[in-house]
Amino acid sequence: MRFTLSLVFSFIFTNAIGQQTPLKITPLKGDLYVYTTYNTYKGSLTDANAMYLVTNKGVVVIDAPWEPKQFQPFLDSIQAKHHQKVVLAIATHSHADRAGGLAFFKSKGIKTYTSKLTDQILKANKEPRAQHTFGKDTTFTVGQYKINTFYPGGGHTKDNILIWFGKDQVLFGGCFVKSTEASNLGNITESDLKAWPGNIQKTKKKYPNTTFVVTGHQAWGNRESLDHTLKLLE
Repeated sequence: MRFTLSLVFSFIFTNAIGQQTPLKITPLKGDLYVYTTYNTYKGSLTDANAMYLVTNKGVVVIDAPWEPKQFQPFLDSIQAKHHQKVVLAIATHSHADRAGGLAFFKSKGIKTYTSKLTDQILKANKEPRAQHTFGKDTTFTVGQYKINTFYPGGGHTKDNILIWFGKDQVLFGGCFVKSTEASNLGNITESDLKAWPGNIQKTKKKYPNTTFVVTGHQAWGNRESLDHTLKLLE
């Protein structure tokens, strides 16, 4: 289940077709926040969860708002709430709900990163790419925090990576981990269904103690989402 925390900040703005689409920011733990944005998928308004971390040297963003019209309101919301600028952005795989903001972030002077595997996919698809890449699991140190990337192997996509916030023991599973609300695996056009179960098990062993596991879509909670993903893969 999604944990309802003390404050939820919703910023409402109007998209091109006149519908109101919320950008929801939820405090998670310490200086960690989950932000949820929306887009239309298969005819239905669908959410996408991502995260950001506030440090004393600026804000680190994981992934990006799903809809381009949400990019600037997202940065404005961070500035208004935290009086900080975003300094670094990491996309966890090549799909638009994760890597779609790379060009925008770069235009704002934000350092952008993806794995080399994600970069290869973006290049092949002639889509905007990050300024910087990493070829193996990497630790980013920003201000007082360390942020770890982990490549579990293929799953939702062959390039999906996870983000570990060790100080707070929070795992951002992204689309590699399915919410307990999910009744199916969602978009599997680029999935590695054979490898996915074993790579979920690998993730459970690598991170045996978590306070939250944040999923890419729908409600998040903790380790039950990893087990639910395994059930969906049976």
